[in-house]
Amino acid sequence: GKLFPIILTDNGSELSDPKAIEDLDPGHIKVFYCDPGESNQKSPIERNHEFIRMILPKRTTFDNLTQDEIDLMLSHINSYGRPKHGDSCPFDIFTTAYTHGAAFLNALNIRKVSHNDIILKPRLLEENRKD
Repeated sequence: GKLFPIILTDNGSELSDPKAIEDLDPGHIKVFYCDPGESNQKSPIERNHEFIRMILPKRTTFDNLTQDEIDLMLSHINSYGRPKHGDSCPFDIFTTAYTHGAAFLNALNIRKVSHNDIILKPRLLEENRKD
């Protein structure tokens, strides 16, 4: 609850039981839904969806993704600087904001990718599968 006290989502079926999530840490986690058709209420999340779709274009199945591929993809996405944050990337913002942020991301297998090595195209996973 201290790390993620609020979860903002849309009305998708994947979070159709907010009470179950809130019960994970009673009194500390609250789930809020965006208004229907108002994706602008969660624009940073939508931007991450766009990054995912740069790597996995529409009509690409997620069924065959390995956890390592998901970790690789999220490492690249979270290492990409955001103009809204002075070109700081989510990885750096998180590790600066939380004392144990780096250890937490390490436990999730999320790694910082050098700016020059970031790939936000399908070839990220294609090249990884060749190795």
